Formats: sequence, structure tokens, C-alpha cells
Amino acid sequence: MFGLIVVLVFILGALLFSTFKVLNEYERGVILTIGRYTATKGPGLIILIPVVQKMLRVDLRTVVMDVPPQDVISRDNVSVKVSAVLYFRVVDPAKAVLQVVHYYEATSQLAQTTLRSVLGQHELDDMLTERDVLNRDLQSILDKATDAWGIKVSNVEIKHVDIDESMIRAIARQAEAERTRRAKVIHAEGELQAAQKLQEAAAELSKQPQAIQLRYLQTLIDIAGEKNSTIVFPLPMDLITPFLNKAKKDG
Repeated sequence: MFGLIVVLVFILGALLFSTFKVLNEYERGVILTIGRYTATKGPGLIILIPVVQKMLRVDLRTVVMDVPPQDVISRDNVSVKVSAVLYFRVVDPAKAVLQVVHYYEATSQLAQTTLRSVLGQHELDDMLTERDVLNRDLQSILDKATDAWGIKVSNVEIKHVDIDESMIRAIARQAEAERTRRAKVIHAEGELQAAQKLQEAAAELSKQPQAIQLRYLQTLIDIAGEKNSTIVFPLPMDLITPFLNKAKKDG
């Protein structure tokens, strides 16, 4: 008799446990009645018909998924390893349960294949400098693909682009060559501007011979201020011509 009571209590407890379910605020329950989808319920207390109904819990919070490093060959034939992080959440619990087996794994595999295919269409420079554009492209493609599963992909971020050591050295040489080229261009532009200014200055000085003499004297003052022990400088013919003419007349 005592054993029968224990069995009845155990059966009653099992029925109560399978009848009453409590869902948190961030959870929803997909109700299957005799294997057929009938409703999505929650949050709060859910009452089920024992044996007839079954509930599948679905978490609605945003999931942060690390996409493992993928081997990608860029459009300019550079082999790199690219990793990313994916942010998504379930917006339709019924689709997430009924349309795909293990939506988390399915989203992870889709993210890996999409990462390889999208980045393989771009050059290495785009992966390094245009990450915002690539992130938006990946997010748009994944969001459309997972819509049938009741999943919303809110963001995709490329984390790392790992390059071989040989390629890093080649990029460093290319950057050094680019800096050298820019320095030469800037120097050439400076020389051109200086030549133009000197030409303009010479044209102005040629209009006033007295200005040339003043400039000559100013140059002598600058040289004398440099503490040179010996100064050798030419005399303009305009200064000594009158003396030479006078010497010829006296002779």
C-alpha cells in the first residue's frame, strides 16, 4: 500500500512538472500539440496539457558569435586569415525551431562561408582600409539569408586580418617607396616655386639698377657677419667703370 502511494505521488509530481512551465522575460515557448505547432507563448506561467503538448524554449537575447579564422584568397591572389564577430538574435521563435535544425550552428556555418566568398571578391587593400563597407555588405547578406530562420543579424565586425611575414615585408617596402616618392614630389614642387619666385625677383630688380647695387651691398654685410677671416667677392663693373675711364683720360 505504501509503495502504491509513493508511485502515485511520483506520477502526480511528474504530471505537475510537465503541466506548469515558467518562462523568463527573454524567453519564449514554442508549443507543439501532438507534434503540430499551435502557438508561441511567454513570458510567465505556461500551462500545458500533459503528454499531448510539448514546449521548446527559445532565447531572444542577442548572441555574440565568434567566427573562427577563415583562409581567404583575395582578388589580387594574396592568402590571408580573417576572423570576425557576429551579433544576431531570434525574432521569430517558431521559424527558429521549425525551419532549421540548431539555428546557432546553422548561422555559424553560414557566416563562415559568407565571409570567405565576400572577402574573396575584394583586394587586400580593401580588407585593410574599407572594413566598414565590408562589414555592411556581410551584415546585409547574412541578414537576408537568415530571415527564413526567424533570425535578425544586427551587426558583423571583421576582427583580424592576418598576413604572412613575407607579405608584411612587401607591404612595408611598398609604403617606404610611396613615402620616398611623395618626398621627391614635394621637393620638386618646392624647387619649382622657388625658381618662379627668383625669376619674378630678378625681373623686378632689373627695372631698377640701384636696387641691384643695394642688394649687392646687403650680401656683403651678410657675408661679413659670418666671422670669415678672408672674404673674396667680385666687384660689379658698374662700380669700377668710371674709375677706369678716368684713368684712360689722365693717361
